[in-house]
Amino acid sequence: MVPVSETREAIAGAKRLVVKVGSSALTTAGDGLDTARLDALVDALAARVAAGTQLVLVSSGAIGAGLAPLSLGKRPKELATQQAAASVGQLALAHAYVESFGRYSLTVGQVLLTSDDVVRRAHYRNAERTFSTLLELGAVPVVNENDTVATEEIRFGDNDRLATLVAHLIGAEGLVLLSDVDALYDGDPRSGGTRRIHEVTHGSELDGLSVGMSSSGLGTGGMMSKVAAATTAAAAGIPVLIAAAAQAPTALGDAGTGTAFKPAGTRLSARRFWLGYAAGARGRLQLDDGAVTAVVRRRRSLLPAGITGVDGDFQAGDVVDLVDPGQHVVARGVVAYDVTELPGMIGRSTPDLPPEQRREVVHADDLVPLGKR
Repeated sequence: MVPVSETREAIAGAKRLVVKVGSSALTTAGDGLDTARLDALVDALAARVAAGTQLVLVSSGAIGAGLAPLSLGKRPKELATQQAAASVGQLALAHAYVESFGRYSLTVGQVLLTSDDVVRRAHYRNAERTFSTLLELGAVPVVNENDTVATEEIRFGDNDRLATLVAHLIGAEGLVLLSDVDALYDGDPRSGGTRRIHEVTHGSELDGLSVGMSSSGLGTGGMMSKVAAATTAAAAGIPVLIAAAAQAPTALGDAGTGTAFKPAGTRLSARRFWLGYAAGARGRLQLDDGAVTAVVRRRRSLLPAGITGVDGDFQAGDVVDLVDPGQHVVARGVVAYDVTELPGMIGRSTPDLPPEQRREVVHADDLVPLGKR
């Protein structure tokens, strides 16, 4: 019996929802796209739309859908072959969704993204407007990474992260991650003797947790990527549910299945979320313990006195990671100086600097702590 919680009630009552489905839930290596499983998923999605929810579907499966038509026995490792499979499979996947949602007289809009579309601020706002317009017109946006053109340098890495970015971008009230894994466990459920985790209320509960990967071999993600995506979304104020695609009717109904992630009390603004989780960092500033305390706990600006080292090739206005003495990223922010200006400022108190260098290295308004909730 899955306990009722405010988090599950929030997901069940969300008026704007992002649902992500993994490759393993839609495709098989030998036969490609499984239309029966896709139709079953759409049945649940259409029921949620009929209940009054605006819904965005982030769907993997393009590469998997292209394997069989190209006589590829398994997911290729080479990027060019992955892109070829995606080129063939994306058409099949889009057509299948159009046909399946059409059974409920629902219109589908395809949205293909690369990380540039959410990493670059101007593109981010354009994507936001596109989604809002599609939803206002009653369409169901179906989102995937643009695998046919994305290179290693501009890939999201997996669609779990993409779903988290989309959820915040559209102001979603909930995020549901569906795959072949039914919940989060405190170990590998295949080995036995493990406990299902019904709800994660704080990020520290996951310390030392060992989670396994999806066994299908069709996707790029696994439970590790889902947990990372879920904790990111929850820290930004979005309730999350991880569940099996086979349980989609329940997951999209009363959310009485899988593992829920309780959201933080305060939702990050679009700018602060973009800064903390979407923008690409161009360098790193190494902080001493005092600066870490000031930045993370007291939410103060970063001054030159608290910096012990600089890495990267950045200019004033770029986003940089702020790391503690153990090299853990504790915050991100917009740096106010070029990398060439900082070496002479490191470790010096503000009064000892020339007047033109007495401003903050990273202002508190342009800084987002990334510690656990």
